[in-house]
Amino acid sequence: MKKREKLAIIQRFYPNASTTVDSVNRLIDVVEGYLDLEPGQVMHADSICSDDVNSIQYPSRAHEFLGPFNMGGLDGFPFTGLTGMGAFASHVPDDGAVFVYYGPHIGISKDGTLGEISRIGQSHRSGCCGAAKGALNKLLNKQIVPGNVTELDYQMNTIEQILLKQEARILATEYPLHEATEVIYEAIDARINELVDKTKYNCRYVILVGAILINSDSDMGSFTATKRFDVIDLSSNERESLLGKFPL
Repeated sequence: MKKREKLAIIQRFYPNASTTVDSVNRLIDVVEGYLDLEPGQVMHADSICSDDVNSIQYPSRAHEFLGPFNMGGLDGFPFTGLTGMGAFASHVPDDGAVFVYYGPHIGISKDGTLGEISRIGQSHRSGCCGAAKGALNKLLNKQIVPGNVTELDYQMNTIEQILLKQEARILATEYPLHEATEVIYEAIDARINELVDKTKYNCRYVILVGAILINSDSDMGSFTATKRFDVIDLSSNERESLLGKFPL
């Protein structure tokens, strides 16, 4: 299947999606051409789901950056919190940059089925993101108890509470899983920005890329629908959105 054919399937749900490989390539071009840095001067953290498919479909060029430091748990929420962000910040080259890539993920199979993918070696599809689908099923069945966050299943309970707060919005849509993923993205985006505001970085820039990471079948690869591409110049504390100038 040609790349344009793959993109046509994904862009039914995410019109601005590109392949994750292309997105990373364009990001490196911006780092080198616009920020005048080498990838080896950039410390990379990600806050994406711990699902193994994200490691399998991770673009090889992303490893030109230092890292990654893994901040994310189920569906990408930054469960390492302020301690994780602070630890990561202390690893950055003095003359370099912090790069944080974050967001939830969702599956779209090659026949356009939302929330499912065919993984390597499996004859049947499995859910993606399984945590988001599980939390959504509990929401649909009125099984989420407000405020119920336990030590035994802390991360899943947190995702459930995020969805519960937007129950009416999610259930009013044609594709509840798609909307639930948007809700989770907004929660992750808010938390990442809060952590950044409360963290001291001894470098030149903070680069924030927030996105929906879209997994597909093993022979399709992954895709990125970027929602935020900001650069914070730490010498002036000015934030610039580059998404219009350099779409990822």
